[in-house]
Amino acid sequence: QVQLVESGGGLVQPGGSLRLSCAASRSIFSINGMAWYRQAPGKEREEVARILPGGSTMYADSVKGRFTISRDNAKSTVYLQMNSLKSEDTAVYYCNRGSYWGQGTQVTVSS
Repeated sequence: QVQLVESGGGLVQPGGSLRLSCAASRSIFSINGMAWYRQAPGKEREEVARILPGGSTMYADSVKGRFTISRDNAKSTVYLQMNSLKSEDTAVYYCNRGSYWGQGTQVTVSS
């Protein structure tokens, strides 16, 4: 069993930044890596970013160049640095490791 706890969400103005954290109760190593997803009201959950065991990263087209996923293996923590935030980034953001999900953290981008 792996527990994932997200933090760092909140209200930010357009153009602002936030950093989300996902603390895992066990090693964050997973053959499929770790990922951040988001779900906006009335929309399906979508993958935003993924970091693979070797350190390579993948991003949804909508966030490329603005979001950065990283990890700290010693702390079993994965981060999502979000810059140049837009209103369309408003969603609940979830951390994922295989079949395990965090409880989500709300990100609201609004003036």
